[in-house]
Amino acid sequence: MLRQRLLSIIENFQTKQVLVVGDVIADEYIIGTTSRISREAPVLILEFESRQVFLGGAANAANNVSACGASTWLAGVVGSDDYATTVRQLLNRSSIEGEALVEADGARTAVKTRILAGGRHTTRQQIVRVDKCPRIELSSKTHSLLLSKMAARAEKADAIIISDYGYGVISAEVAQLLIETAKRREIPITVDARYDILNYKGVTAQTPNETEIEEILGLQLQADEERLIQTGKDLRKRLSLEALLVTRGSKGMMLFTENGHKSIPVFGTDQVADVTGAGDTVIGVFTLALCSGASFEEAAVLANIAGGIVVMKRGTATLSAEELASAVRMTD
Repeated sequence: MLRQRLLSIIENFQTKQVLVVGDVIADEYIIGTTSRISREAPVLILEFESRQVFLGGAANAANNVSACGASTWLAGVVGSDDYATTVRQLLNRSSIEGEALVEADGARTAVKTRILAGGRHTTRQQIVRVDKCPRIELSSKTHSLLLSKMAARAEKADAIIISDYGYGVISAEVAQLLIETAKRREIPITVDARYDILNYKGVTAQTPNETEIEEILGLQLQADEERLIQTGKDLRKRLSLEALLVTRGSKGMMLFTENGHKSIPVFGTDQVADVTGAGDTVIGVFTLALCSGASFEEAAVLANIAGGIVVMKRGTATLSAEELASAVRMTD
């Protein structure tokens, strides 16, 4: 019965419209072959092979929602550069509406560059990451334009996702407008905030990982299950959340609601290939499931399965509704 219920929720994905607002990132991969040690310094010389750019940050959350079949709108800020052009091209390719993606004069698009290296017949491994993610200071004109474009789409959305990486797009005014709109329209609004989970009170749900909670609260939780449970309960009440979904890597997830807590074991194997962007997949599927009629527990189960699938893919990845449904059919 649970399997059929989950499959019916997935079928509803294609009828939904989701607005994603937040920090847009270009995920860049430079791939090469290691040949020898440099004479200049004890470092590897990388023979360049290829370069790829993927949607990252809020754009990856939007990409995951779109890949699952929902109509998706992305609101955020990019710079006046080639990366912004590439991001817009990728949005078009993924059928994501990016008209609310505002270009800020003098700003640079956030970029995370990952260098992947290996032998000619081996799997490429990430050896270093270079982040170029300056905090964006929005002019009043750019901020007003973002607010107006975002507000228009929030009035039509079935759900709203805030993806806050701390780069300056989600101002207090942006957050307040989205939260008030979601409450008035009685639609779910979820938040994935890397550093500011305490600033998002009254949203439907948040999806932090265990490490983020530890850093923000100054606690050690991973080796203390009871402490995690008590912290999760207290945090949900403190932030006036309907649900708190804590991702725990190889330990799966822990869901907190007014009815208590539930541990959800990891889906698949705990030997992952790449965790890049997995949090974007989790919040994307979790939110899409909520607006498709799922309970918090059902949405968490689907998000857990989705996360387990994408971490077995290399790079910034997504999954389709068909992949998710196939995985659900194979569950006990």
